[in-house]
Amino acid sequence: MNEPRRQLRLLSYNIQAGTTTGNYREYVTRSWRQVLPHNERVANLDAIAELVADYDIVALQEVDCGSLRSGFLNQAKYLATHANFPFWNYQGNRKLGVIAHAGIGFLSRIKPSEVEEHRLPGAIPGRGALVVRFGEGEHALYLVVLHLALGRRARIQQLDYIAGLVRDYPNVVIMGDLNASPSAWEIQSFCEKAGLVIPDDHLLTYPSWDPQRAIDHILISPEMDIHDLAVLPVNYSDHRPLQMTVQLGGRVDLPEHTEGHEHQHQAEKTSKSGR
Repeated sequence: MNEPRRQLRLLSYNIQAGTTTGNYREYVTRSWRQVLPHNERVANLDAIAELVADYDIVALQEVDCGSLRSGFLNQAKYLATHANFPFWNYQGNRKLGVIAHAGIGFLSRIKPSEVEEHRLPGAIPGRGALVVRFGEGEHALYLVVLHLALGRRARIQQLDYIAGLVRDYPNVVIMGDLNASPSAWEIQSFCEKAGLVIPDDHLLTYPSWDPQRAIDHILISPEMDIHDLAVLPVNYSDHRPLQMTVQLGGRVDLPEHTEGHEHQHQAEKTSKSGR
């Protein structure tokens, strides 16, 4: 009989739709790359696929779900295929006609039992969350993938909504670009309401060329132990990825680890709204 998995390698990464940025000026001088396809994007995605292949679960923010700028390529599926992840899914959140379709996603080597797509509250629509359950009952692990709003008021609403979803779950991992530092009031309040902990270290992830802000986070239930936590020094995006190895503890019983297959499976999901 297989022993339950006790350790997971996690990665959270805002990939900026596969586009590099080398300084603040490029947000203006190279802004065309956010609306038009270019060769560098595919090379970047290949580099990201090589990077994420070492992990068990990857949370992605700012993936393009298939539009003109990505050459109508679903980037979550592309990364799953090229990094040999057997399970993946995405949520398209903000669509600008055929030009851009921004969203979030996840890649997994463990088969999800359930995936829920949530639309988050906020005055400006276009933010969402993926809630992924691995396993069953009180021993299940819940993963939440987030990319929160820039405005603090909207972030507070969104975090309150997520706290209401996960506060009763015993084993939770939240990964994403939260657009706030660990010391921000809304993050501290959220962790208290949701029963989660955030690492004390201010791990700087933005901007990738000279990190000054800690806005990408992995939050976990207190019964889980952090074995390793680090920012990876790569510049495939305007963010740097955040990695964590977590010891799950005896209360978590996950399905068997699945190696990559010839065919990847888009995990089925249901949709819910927080508006």
